[in-house]
Amino acid sequence: MNTEAVTTVVIGDVALIVVASWLLGTLARRCGQPTVIGQIVAGIALGPTLLGQLPGNPTAHLFPPEVKPFLTVLAQVAVVIFMFLAGYEIDFGLLRRGGRAVASVAFLALLVPMGLGVGALKLFDGAFSAVGQGHTDGRSFVLFMAVAPAVTALPVLAAIVRERGMAGSSAGTVAMTAAGFMDVAAWFVLAAAFAGTGHASGHAWPVTLLLIVLFVAAMLLVVRPVLERWLGRPGALLMSPIPVALGLALGSAWVTASLGLHPVFGAFLAGLTMPRINGRPDAEVLQTLEQTAGVLLPLFFVTTGLSFDVGALGVDGAILLALILAIAIVGKMLPGYVGARVGGLDPHQSALVAALVNTRGLTELIVLNVALDAGIIGAQLFTVFVIMALVTTFMTGPLLHLIGRRGPAPAPEAGRTDEASRAALPQERAGQDR
Repeated sequence: MNTEAVTTVVIGDVALIVVASWLLGTLARRCGQPTVIGQIVAGIALGPTLLGQLPGNPTAHLFPPEVKPFLTVLAQVAVVIFMFLAGYEIDFGLLRRGGRAVASVAFLALLVPMGLGVGALKLFDGAFSAVGQGHTDGRSFVLFMAVAPAVTALPVLAAIVRERGMAGSSAGTVAMTAAGFMDVAAWFVLAAAFAGTGHASGHAWPVTLLLIVLFVAAMLLVVRPVLERWLGRPGALLMSPIPVALGLALGSAWVTASLGLHPVFGAFLAGLTMPRINGRPDAEVLQTLEQTAGVLLPLFFVTTGLSFDVGALGVDGAILLALILAIAIVGKMLPGYVGARVGGLDPHQSALVAALVNTRGLTELIVLNVALDAGIIGAQLFTVFVIMALVTTFMTGPLLHLIGRRGPAPAPEAGRTDEASRAALPQERAGQDR
């Protein structure tokens, strides 16, 4: 296939992906689910799980091998922008003022599923081997199994909180702030897990890890203060910060990729590094980059769907899926509830927090794709975890509805001084549903 033919197919594929994602995303919203659920389903439907089962295998004709690398590059650019936004939207002030409820939820809802993931790997090693997963005792896979069940998708969670009118409530704020803590911790643990697994680094993993630590220190201690001073100049008010943000995201992603780490880590670090305005993200940067990522992210869901095949699981895969679902759901919701109760929230608010922190969504898919690209997990285990991400995200809405029917959330009282209320700050920005 020559360049002109590849270009033609790529353009047609992008058109198909955008329309299919828009239609199913809209349908998901009407069913009370986040848009991202419909987009993920669209990506899976276009892959071997559904479309590939039709006579003639339309998936193979729509997405020939020569075209997939181009779609993957576009998808990776979208993910880099998304991860930059995920880091940029972390509210450091809110993290510092989180209080006991946030600390206990973040601590328990991160460490308990991490422990269960590693424990399941040690106790049920045969279940992983049965789906073709090798090197289960390696450092990278053990750390992956610790983090994969513990992820909470902050962007999807934030969209759910806004849509349900929970912004500013104790439960909504505690869940979102705890998810921010867990996101930062999870990505740094994953950075240690994936150090040295990329193809661009020729160093041993301890050397790679040291270089990454030095790069993180340079970004936070050198680049961030320099950007704050430069963007704080009077003349900078007339200059758009968007090229600075995009250049920082792509440049940082390039550095981490060169060090043998996936570009998403550099993008997330760039988001943490990008200076805020009066402690809050720049609205112009958020709106522009969200719109850009929103157009391209459906390509990521399709590249994920092309690696996802439910039919290949079999009985062994179904058994492992049941185990992973139990770890993911119980390991998140039970400690989330206990942490909220320890932090001073009432049973109803604690139940809402537990349901919210169980949300996986897009963040989990990015983790899984990074692990698949690095060769840490195989195709069957990838499929198992994608199903887990879908189930845990899909169940959030019905759970919130059920909890809401059993008892309305108490209205915040004027002058209330408990730590959860002091942590509850309204989320003023109505960003795009991711």
